[in-house]
Amino acid sequence: MAQTEPKEWRVGVLFSRSGTTSVTESEHLRGTELAIEEINAAGGILGRKIAPILYDPGAQNDSYLALARRMLAQDEIEVIFGCSMSASRKTVLPIVERYNGLLFYPSMYEGFEYCENLIYTGATVNQTCLPLAEYLVNTYGGRVFFVGSDYIFPRESNRIMRDLIEARGGEIVGESYVPLGAGAEAVETLVRDIRNAQPDVVFSTMVGTSAQALYRLYDEAGFDRSVHPIASLTMAETEIATIGPERCTGHVLASTYFQTLDTDVNRHFVAAYKARFGLEATTSIWSESAYLQVHLFARAVSRLASADPRRLALDPLGDEFEAPEGVVRVDPETRHMWLTPRIGVARPDGLFDVVWEGKEPVRPDPYLAATWIEESALEAWA
Repeated sequence: MAQTEPKEWRVGVLFSRSGTTSVTESEHLRGTELAIEEINAAGGILGRKIAPILYDPGAQNDSYLALARRMLAQDEIEVIFGCSMSASRKTVLPIVERYNGLLFYPSMYEGFEYCENLIYTGATVNQTCLPLAEYLVNTYGGRVFFVGSDYIFPRESNRIMRDLIEARGGEIVGESYVPLGAGAEAVETLVRDIRNAQPDVVFSTMVGTSAQALYRLYDEAGFDRSVHPIASLTMAETEIATIGPERCTGHVLASTYFQTLDTDVNRHFVAAYKARFGLEATTSIWSESAYLQVHLFARAVSRLASADPRRLALDPLGDEFEAPEGVVRVDPETRHMWLTPRIGVARPDGLFDVVWEGKEPVRPDPYLAATWIEESALEAWA
């Protein structure tokens, strides 16, 4: 007897709506939901709607593992959009490989990974750390203090930034870590350490509620953010709105997307996002990368007429299209994305002025084989 085709494309969605990273992961979820709703409203994929199965792991690694196993083994889902922190991705990866599923991972991360069961749609280190190191040393000075949450992404990102800054004549004047989800008391100690070290700039790889506490306490401590900002790879528009924009002006973000990008595709994305989630809602790299990867999935399924993860893992390789952040392309060799690097400075309304951007999408280099950018790129901040 011939099998009947399912009426829907069932996918798993695994982002936290609670826990220390609930703000940023809820943005991942919103971007995912918006893309799915847009695709379904336009008739779905080949006439069949996307049916998401959503779970909340609460920013706990054991929950990510259990829920990913439930999706793949019990719910018979083969494609998952999910994970945000590197720790959760690393936790889920073995179970995705075991069941030969496919994970779309939307976060920028520390690199040094390749898996044929993953498609990485966030930025790699050469698209974030490399231009940021150039910008910080040239704009603010070479004395840098590192702060981070104590897990793989902060420690690896700081290791990379140490090499890049020292290669440019800079100096790391301090490096401190706090547990993920650490409270104000631990963060207050960091702020005192920063004041004692008197750096030109702070590079923060803290995430979640601890990062929000850092920005509040840094403001209360009276640092001149126009001269001595905090630079980050993660502190984007929606978290700034949560902290208070008045506390964050002058801080620096290296990202491939900002809400202020002036393109037709981005204006559509921002308008649709606000129409769906409220006029006060802000888009960011967290929601945009999740949004684009659902459209990447839909493009592949429409070509294949199948969501078989073995075929779906290969079909997007080389695919190019225009996302809200600009032209993006899946690199066939690394399974990461060609993206355009940008650097923004936070302004009083909580959005960012883009103070530098690459001339075109940059090939992902997750293993950071090259440690310098083109000399012509330096002209923007010379």
